[in-house]
Amino acid sequence: MEQSADYWRGAGERIETLLQANAGAGPVARDRAEQLVREVVQLYGAALERTVALADPAMMDAMVRDDLVSSLLLVHGLHPHDVETRVRTALDSVRPYLGSHGGDVELIEVADGVVRLRLLGSCNSCPSSSVTLETAVQDAVQAAAPETTGIDVETPDSHELKSGVISVESLFSHVHAEGGGAHWVEVPEFAEVDAGEVAGFRVSDTDLLVCRSGDDLYAYRDHCPVCDHSMAGAVLERMMGLPVRDAAVLTCPTCSAHFSVYGAGARVGTGSEHLAPLPVLIRDGVLSVALADDSVLPVT
Repeated sequence: MEQSADYWRGAGERIETLLQANAGAGPVARDRAEQLVREVVQLYGAALERTVALADPAMMDAMVRDDLVSSLLLVHGLHPHDVETRVRTALDSVRPYLGSHGGDVELIEVADGVVRLRLLGSCNSCPSSSVTLETAVQDAVQAAAPETTGIDVETPDSHELKSGVISVESLFSHVHAEGGGAHWVEVPEFAEVDAGEVAGFRVSDTDLLVCRSGDDLYAYRDHCPVCDHSMAGAVLERMMGLPVRDAAVLTCPTCSAHFSVYGAGARVGTGSEHLAPLPVLIRDGVLSVALADDSVLPVT
C-alpha cells in the first residue's frame, strides 16, 4: 500500500529511533547499523543520480514538483533549482490561501541562510498572523529549502523588522511554550462545498465551519466570538455598501454578528472580534487543513 508523504517525512526519525534501540547491543552493533544505513543511502543516492541524468525535461519537472522526490534530490545535492527559486515556488504554493484572506507575502531576498519576507495585506495585521505564518508560509519554506537557518519578517509600511532574525526552531516559541502546535489533516471532502454554501465538518475532534465564496475555500473554528455559541446554521450572504469581494460575510445564526470572509473572519461593523481562520491548502496533491491546539488559535 502506498504510504502518505507525511509517513516518509518521518522516516529519518524512525531510522534514528531504530539506531538508538540497536545501541543497546553495544557500540560495535551501533557502528554496523550506521554503516548499513550509509551503504543503503549511498546506493539509492547513486541510483537517483543516474535517474536524474536519464530524465528528460518533462520528467525532471515532475520529479521537482513531487514533495518526496524533491526532498531526496535535496538530500543528495541533485536538486536543479537554487535556494531562492525553491523559496519562491514554495511561496507561490501558499499564495492562494493568503490571497483568499486579503493577504500576500513577498520574498525580499535569501542571504546567508536567512529568508527575508514581507507580509502584505491582512497577513500583516490579522490576529491569526502567527498561526497563518507558521502553518502556511514557514511550513512551505522549510520543506522547499531545509538548508535555510532563519526567517526575517518585515512590515509593509515601516519596513522595520517585526521580530528580527528568528531561527526556524524558535520562530514561534511563544506559540509552542504551552505545548501547542499545528498539524495538517487531509480533508478532500471540503472540495464538495459549493459556491455560496456553508458546511460543518468535524476533523480530528475539532468542529469546523467551511464555506466557499467564488472559487475560494475558507475554514474557521465553529465558534462565534461574540455570543460564544456554535456557528452551525450560519449563512453566507453579501452586505450592501462594501466592495464586491469584501461583501461576502458569514452571519452568526444566534447573535446575527457579521464576519468578513475575505478579511480573515474580522467582524464587520462595531467590535474587534475575529473568527479563527485555518489554512486550507493543496499539500502533496490533497486538500488539507492545518489544525492547531486551543493555545495557538487566535484570541479575540
